[in-house]
Amino acid sequence: MSKSILPYKDSSLGKKEQVTQMFDTISGNYDGLNRVISLGIDVKWRKKVVSLVAATNPNTILDIATGTGDLAILMSTTSAKKIIGLDLSIGMLNIGKRKILDKNLDNKIEMVVGDSENIPYPDNSFDAITVSFGIRNFETLEKGLAEIYRVLKPNGLFVILETSVPTKFPFKQGYTLYSKYILPLLGKLFSKDNNAYGYLSESAANFPFGEALNNILQKVSFIDCEAMPQTFGVATIYTATKK
Repeated sequence: MSKSILPYKDSSLGKKEQVTQMFDTISGNYDGLNRVISLGIDVKWRKKVVSLVAATNPNTILDIATGTGDLAILMSTTSAKKIIGLDLSIGMLNIGKRKILDKNLDNKIEMVVGDSENIPYPDNSFDAITVSFGIRNFETLEKGLAEIYRVLKPNGLFVILETSVPTKFPFKQGYTLYSKYILPLLGKLFSKDNNAYGYLSESAANFPFGEALNNILQKVSFIDCEAMPQTFGVATIYTATKK
């Protein structure tokens, strides 16, 4: 993905700092707006990720770019004894912490401020690692993936849920219309940050998906890489393991 795609094009901050600022700003209405934008289908996609992880009977799970913790909370239904939600945005994490307390899951889920490109855990720490709708926000994709590989245990499962671009008519044309015009408009109507959903739309349209992302995973040394398109290809679930 082009490095020129940034939330705030007139800012002197790097991508990592800009993305953190953006999510801190929109954290208050992020969950509700996401349900509207995806028509609630994102919940179904996350449950598929949970089922893939649950099948491996993990003890430890790391959810990177956890945001407000939606996926981490769903992971509490797995066999995991410890789930870490990692994110750079303190605003998003604070909302996640409240959700976790409300569900009495604070003994199982820990929310941690941290950088995907400098994960604060030793090598071979986690049985499973997940990233949902966050990998395209990495400042340096391969560096972040290499860090994930480092802290994943041998034979551990890595699962990505990310937006992708439909390739078949008429879904491709409909997606282009929706992402280019409707998504940014919804963001401007309901968000305090007029740039945020324009950036999210643009970054989604330019992020490598399908075989292109699998090739990057393989370059980093992941094996058994598989891409599973969801809902006509508007999102894709990727699985990979560490040899």
